[in-house]
Amino acid sequence: MQYFNLDPYVVDVLMPDLVGHDRRPATFIVYLYLLRIAATYKRDTFSVSLQTIATKTGLSKSTIQAAIRHLRRRRLLDPSVVATTSDPARRVLRPWNR
Repeated sequence: MQYFNLDPYVVDVLMPDLVGHDRRPATFIVYLYLLRIAATYKRDTFSVSLQTIATKTGLSKSTIQAAIRHLRRRRLLDPSVVATTSDPARRVLRPWNR
């Protein structure tokens, strides 16, 4: 079993904000999954398809798409990185680590 470090900010601040205030628990789940992938690849930019995210999280693809849009608006995913079907690039941002 592999472990990855989770910044306390994610649980203490981001979780109540996304789940409680924004009422988007699926967005928090998607962000956690993307943080895990970033930790696995040891880089913030990586390729992962909507279908893979949906399969691994148990959420629907449309829910994943909505979550990714929300994460981009919140600047938790880089909005300048455009994912396509042939290159599903994602870049996780951690604005609290400046």
